Amino acid sequence: MTAISPPDTRATSVAPSSVPRRRIRADLRSERRAGWAMVAPAVLLLAAFLIVPVILGFVLSFTNARLVSPEPISFTGLDNFVRAFTADPTFVRSLLNTFCFAAVVVPAQAGFGLLLALLVNQKIRGAVAFRVIFFIPVVTSIVVVSILWKFMYQPDGLINSFINSITFGAWQGTAWLNNPSTALAAIIVLSIWQAVGFHMLIWLSGLQTIPEELYEAARIDGAGAWRQFRDVTWPCLRSTRVFVLITITIAALGLFVQIDVMTQGGPVDATSTLVYHAVRMGYHQQQIGYGSALSLVFFVLVLIVALVQRFLTRDKD
Repeated sequence: MTAISPPDTRATSVAPSSVPRRRIRADLRSERRAGWAMVAPAVLLLAAFLIVPVILGFVLSFTNARLVSPEPISFTGLDNFVRAFTADPTFVRSLLNTFCFAAVVVPAQAGFGLLLALLVNQKIRGAVAFRVIFFIPVVTSIVVVSILWKFMYQPDGLINSFINSITFGAWQGTAWLNNPSTALAAIIVLSIWQAVGFHMLIWLSGLQTIPEELYEAARIDGAGAWRQFRDVTWPCLRSTRVFVLITITIAALGLFVQIDVMTQGGPVDATSTLVYHAVRMGYHQQQIGYGSALSLVFFVLVLIVALVQRFLTRDKD
């Protein structure tokens, strides 16, 4: 009587485990291909409209390239940068105007935005309506806003008419945008009014993350409104404060649309900014190489200012 040997189960034990592994690898490859397929359009657009222009602008800043010129492009080294700082008074004036604009707009927008955020954060009737009203200028096109304010700044515009009415005819009106001493100030007022609602919402989002228990503890200790703001609100808004200051600074240094719509850099370069001067030289006067050099200077200045701000507002603990 022969013994019956048990069936060989090794093949059957390997096959079920190898099939899921192959399936998992196939699924991973499929997911990887799908991921690359979805990322590819964004990468292509990023390369076409950001990476390539940045590299091209950097290269052109060291040449004498022009939009339309029969002469070939030649390498000029640092000549464009030397010209900007030594032989272009409009660049120096534009640089001063840019920093003057930023020096006023950054604290004003941040301060008014925080004040409005504190007001609309109160639990009062109509707070939501006030938030909407303050935010309307933000969602309105800056081009439309600039055109409307340009009409308001006319000698017979709304602003002069209002001042004339409250002074009982003593104010004869002025051309705000045609006067070198008032043109930049007029654009500063417009810019603060237009963007303060956005920063109000940023401050408001930071205020609403502060636990109410901190205020209750401060009130128990006898802290008034000012001490609550100084010891609770302001320290808790550190991250929000850094974000607001950096975003306002970058936007202020990049001032262009209001200038292009309202004054075109005039009168006598009183409102010309660094970005507007770079665009004017690069496109209006077709000096692409020099305009690229000015753009590179602008990038370096913004980077330095942002790093300094980040250093000054860092967490010192």
